[in-house]
Amino acid sequence: MPVIPRVMEMENALIRMQEDIRRALQKPAEERHWVMVIDLSKCVGCESCTISCKAENKTPPEVSYNIVLEEEIGTYPNVRRAFVPRPCMQCEEPPCVPVCPVGATYKRPDGIVAVDYDVCIGCRYCIAACPYGARHADFGETYTGETPNPQPYEEAAVFEYGEERHRTEGASPIGNARKCHFCLHRLDKGLLPSCINDCIGRARYFGDLNDPDSLVSELLGERQAFRLKEELGTRPSVYYIS
Repeated sequence: MPVIPRVMEMENALIRMQEDIRRALQKPAEERHWVMVIDLSKCVGCESCTISCKAENKTPPEVSYNIVLEEEIGTYPNVRRAFVPRPCMQCEEPPCVPVCPVGATYKRPDGIVAVDYDVCIGCRYCIAACPYGARHADFGETYTGETPNPQPYEEAAVFEYGEERHRTEGASPIGNARKCHFCLHRLDKGLLPSCINDCIGRARYFGDLNDPDSLVSELLGERQAFRLKEELGTRPSVYYIS
């Protein structure tokens, strides 16, 4: 049997995931369960997911929806590094939801935990409640604001949650809590989240866990998986395989 070139295998995975998404969008939202599967054996710690996410969602300094945790394992000279990407876990039992005093943080029917910027008062209770450190406060900082030439892209429109917002002083999402939302503005149009699309090692997979024919269902059916801090009962929608 001929061996499929690695680059073709990666492209085929992207195409299949896009087909999975479009098929899932034909169902009512409450019948979908979006999940992410991350293959730790393929992650090389390049942080392309972090950069892709910042470019897509135009997050300011100190706000990163996707980070890559690093750990050094072993004793010199037998040392290696392990990488664990960490987006929002989109918990089925999210601790951040019940602590919000105004209901700005809520869980959608498809399982994604979202933030209503127009309701959020910036109290940051949700940030304290998240056991994964996946939430951040937007204090209106910019990368070039303290330089002689502040750049226009710092105030470019943000399209999170399908709404156009400009990061100008006093306007949301400045002052709000922010987090990964599986790129809902892309997902609702049948597109993959940016971190899935741009992962150079094809370590990330995305789809509807309620669809037995989806790639994520296939991966979780064939490979042993775990979720971070499962003992807390949060039931994350991000799975890790290796």
